[in-house]
Amino acid sequence: MAQNKLISDCKAVLIGGSTGSIDVLLKLLPALQPPLPFAIIIVLHRKNTADSTLAGLFSLKTTIPLKEVDDKDPIIPGTIYLAPADYHLLIEKNEVFSLDDSEKVNYSRPSIDVTFDSAADVYGPSLVAVLLSGANADGIKGLIAIKKAGGVIVAQDPATAHVGFMPQQAIDNTPIDFILDVTALTAFINTINQPSGY
Repeated sequence: MAQNKLISDCKAVLIGGSTGSIDVLLKLLPALQPPLPFAIIIVLHRKNTADSTLAGLFSLKTTIPLKEVDDKDPIIPGTIYLAPADYHLLIEKNEVFSLDDSEKVNYSRPSIDVTFDSAADVYGPSLVAVLLSGANADGIKGLIAIKKAGGVIVAQDPATAHVGFMPQQAIDNTPIDFILDVTALTAFINTINQPSGY
């Protein structure tokens, strides 16, 4: 695991998660320090109808602008984006979002892998990706793609996750740069693009 790796030109931070990840985000979001010089893009495995208020709940926890993605939204630094339920979220070359309702990937739509893969193609080394708590292996292939593209990949410490399977699979199958608990993850994100690094 890398230490003190300087991240100085990040354009987007991707956060993927499943079971147990909402609790992590409810702790993380209030501690993020605006203005963010990059966009944060959150992809969670969501039930189709049960959590239509999730973006509203997250918005109450941060002063940073936060919105659920609409098709063709431009990606703007300093904004937090939430993937909508029942759509794959892709990032196009001109840094806009597109939504896709094709077949589920890893039993999920949105799939973390789909978003991570498309982001790797667009952002390459200007990308940081974080995988949180969850019960399946979605996100692993996407992390590998991001690492190959020169990005930085992070896993939640499985010992601190509500369901440690997803981050543990990432640690076992990819060259993770950082393994962090929620407090350390917050500090990490707040120091991205800072001269001191993490």
